[in-house]
Amino acid sequence: MNLMKHQIPGPKSAEILANSARFEPPCMADQVPAVWDHAEDVWIYDVDGNKYLDFTSGVLVANVGHSHPDHVAAIRQQAGRLMNCYSFPTPERVRLSERLVGMLPENLDRVFMLTTGAEATEAAIRIAKRFSGKHEVLAFYGAFHGRTYGPMSVAGSANTRRKFGPSVPGGILAPYGYCYRCVYDKKFPECEFHCIKALDRVVEAASSGDLGTVITEPYQGGAGFINPPPGWLKELERWAKERGLLLIVDEVQSGFGRTGKFLAIEWEEVMPQMVCIGKGIGSGMPASALAGESRIFDCMKPGEMSSTTGGNPLASAAALAVIDIMEKEHLPENARVMGAYLLQRLGELKDRYECIGDARGMGLALGLEIVESKQTKKPAVAMTQKIILGAAQYGLMMGKVGFYGNVIRVAPPLTIKQPECDHAIAILDKVLSEI
Repeated sequence: MNLMKHQIPGPKSAEILANSARFEPPCMADQVPAVWDHAEDVWIYDVDGNKYLDFTSGVLVANVGHSHPDHVAAIRQQAGRLMNCYSFPTPERVRLSERLVGMLPENLDRVFMLTTGAEATEAAIRIAKRFSGKHEVLAFYGAFHGRTYGPMSVAGSANTRRKFGPSVPGGILAPYGYCYRCVYDKKFPECEFHCIKALDRVVEAASSGDLGTVITEPYQGGAGFINPPPGWLKELERWAKERGLLLIVDEVQSGFGRTGKFLAIEWEEVMPQMVCIGKGIGSGMPASALAGESRIFDCMKPGEMSSTTGGNPLASAAALAVIDIMEKEHLPENARVMGAYLLQRLGELKDRYECIGDARGMGLALGLEIVESKQTKKPAVAMTQKIILGAAQYGLMMGKVGFYGNVIRVAPPLTIKQPECDHAIAILDKVLSEI
């Protein structure tokens, strides 16, 4: 395959990036130095006319692809009618809530529409504390639930919490099911979920006796697309239930078809008391939701929680269109099939290149962990950045995540087809061979 290199940044991108440096703070995300201009399905075009295959989905947002015609049409139609009305009900919002309840586990019979993933997890934590009457929340190393203070207090990443002063009291952290770098130096399945069994000891040491809630992600996106071993989430559900704890599952990244089912909890038939949904629900429009049981929402009086733009008719119409597109085009199934194919091809690269320590994931939420060698597993952060920039020069847009910044995110829109997967693998193969 003849692959042509892009100049990154191109002259127009460089000019806009210079203005960004003048007028915007440097704390925003560290990405490939290219300025996006427009996008269509799985393809991105920058302001210099360079074309990229998108393996970011705009950070797991564009689940139905960029600028899907049906999605765009729904947004345009609604924009001409009504865009926001604070917390007054609209047909769009109520219809969306009804559609979501019909797609959720049967115990989740209410939906609270919001705007961002952090807003959804923030609301979940607040409501859980009110309902349980207990202020402590158990979370996990590597967890990312948002950047506001409630979610930050249960973040397992120093990058989220560092030098912000004391967080909200009550956050307790325990090791996640990260088998590639097991904190306990165990091997699955021989360990028999040692990390779950060890939770009692963690709580005994860190809790004041006021633990009421557990919050987790089905896979940890920000920590590096870490998938716990099969059955881990079900074991956690059992552990929480036996101790009378509420279980919140944060599906902001993993939901809306990303893992091959509507929600990742469906893989193990987990039934949490609350689920946070975001990102893919709007496929580019700011939208999120907190789904929960009626008995839990009933602890809040009318008007005690609201959101200025949460569930606005524009975002609700967009989300309804996303559901229609997902069902019509069988996108969760495509994510499952294409994800399995991509993981197989990434595994072939892993076998050939010493720097790929692990290729992992489910559906179209995959990660490549880059290391100095397979034996030492030492994170190769500089090499990770070289691979990402090299891939972009050949027309493949990716990003990095992880504890150490050494995991490459492989998360294309759910509309991707096999020829596009093969194109991406060819680019990665070329870049790896050069590096």
